[in-house]
Amino acid sequence: MLFKTYGYAVNGIDAIKITVETNITQGVNFFLVGLPDSAVKESQQRIQAALKNIDYRMPGKQITINMAPADIRKEGSAYDLTIAIGILAASEQIQIEHLEDSVIMGELALDGSLRPIKGALPIALKAKKDGFKKIYLPSENANEAAIVNELEVYPVTHLKELIEHLTGNHTLQPLKINIEDLFLKKLNEYELDFADVKGQQNIKRALEIAAAGGHNVILIGPPGAGKTMLSKRLPSILPPLTLEEALETTKIHSVAGKVGKNIGLITQRPFRSPHHTISDVALVGGGNHPQPGEISLAHNGVLFLDELPEFKRTVLEVLRQPLEDRVVTISRAKFSVQYPASFMLVASMNPCPCGYYNHPQKECVCTPAMVQKYLSKISGPLMDRIDLHVEVVPVNYEELSARSIPTEGSKTIRERVIKARNIQTERFKNVEGIYCNAQMRSKEIKQYCILDDKGNNILKNAMEKLQLSARAYDRILKVARTIADLENSENIQAHHVAEAVHYRSLDRQNWGGE
Repeated sequence: MLFKTYGYAVNGIDAIKITVETNITQGVNFFLVGLPDSAVKESQQRIQAALKNIDYRMPGKQITINMAPADIRKEGSAYDLTIAIGILAASEQIQIEHLEDSVIMGELALDGSLRPIKGALPIALKAKKDGFKKIYLPSENANEAAIVNELEVYPVTHLKELIEHLTGNHTLQPLKINIEDLFLKKLNEYELDFADVKGQQNIKRALEIAAAGGHNVILIGPPGAGKTMLSKRLPSILPPLTLEEALETTKIHSVAGKVGKNIGLITQRPFRSPHHTISDVALVGGGNHPQPGEISLAHNGVLFLDELPEFKRTVLEVLRQPLEDRVVTISRAKFSVQYPASFMLVASMNPCPCGYYNHPQKECVCTPAMVQKYLSKISGPLMDRIDLHVEVVPVNYEELSARSIPTEGSKTIRERVIKARNIQTERFKNVEGIYCNAQMRSKEIKQYCILDDKGNNILKNAMEKLQLSARAYDRILKVARTIADLENSENIQAHHVAEAVHYRSLDRQNWGGE
């Protein structure tokens, strides 16, 4: 007897429908075809043990299972449940008329219980698009899939539970989640606040500009000056995620298996802070079975690289293309996978190995050669792609100990950032793929970043004095446009240009790359 069940293969952040055809005839063999990997092939042993432990059996006949389309590689253990139900129905151990409107996926334990799978959200989204009405998933994945409207999501904890539901002996209840309530409830929650930061007004200003325009930032200063503390508070002043951004972010984390238990939707902007020992593959994504890397997990959020020169040179260089294109493509001999990577890069570093070069009070013990070697780990092309270069100086005792001085909190700063972003949203409403000033291309820069004579002179002098590149020229204009938006100014004024140039002065003065 032939019986069909349906599952999905995850490719990048999208899913492809897989039809699992189970045919049982006379004989004693077990054939699993359709480009399955080792984990899929091993499902035979898991299914056999699980069936035996719930008083069913693996038929003693020839079982042929075809996973179509046969030219797409099937990976992982998520097809265990799909295959098991197909075997039971094809061998007539359970009576099911059809499952043409249902997707079934899950990894089986030997006792028949279900373990979670990766990519539940992209699977659910594609299943809805393909016209399926129901999806059966491990209970730990149900919240994630239930945010897809018009699709009945059934949480399953055990194979026997699903069998009883399909045969009518016991009814599972679909999980219902109000996505708008879930989204709005956690939208403005954040643990860290700029109100906790004493002093550092110039750094707060730089981070506000970065947040308003989506610009990349590097903070350079001695240990203990507050670089990491300030960076960790950046997400609290970024605009809230839109529902579309939240779904896209959750899809990436779902594919990587990073969505936590009982979390249906990621509602806060990601903040990823990889250790400096990370490999280039872990940063950009890849592997034998390509997975999203840290830059994709930071999509729509912040990628924070602490102690930037400590990262391997090869790791830093692979950032250059994603910073420009905002996507990363992982290519293999037979296929390629594309992951989105639109993130804000925030980096911090000491000015030298000991950390006290140019310090106002402490003396640096590094030789000029040591300082140059340390700084040369960061190449000029990478520094060019960072819009704001900010020097962080230590906070003095008076500012640290002052209790009466009010400190501006994240909520107030965020309101200004949102107003600036709203201006940009209106500006780029008819331009596809651009949502903030940092994403502007040459055409948009020419259209929206027009300078008066005074502004042109300031920029010309800066270009000549600091020997800036053409890319740095574009980035200064983008930052100036953001500063003007924060002041609700239609035109870029001279002081906007001057402030933008100020954030490039570390480019070629005492600091440097190659």
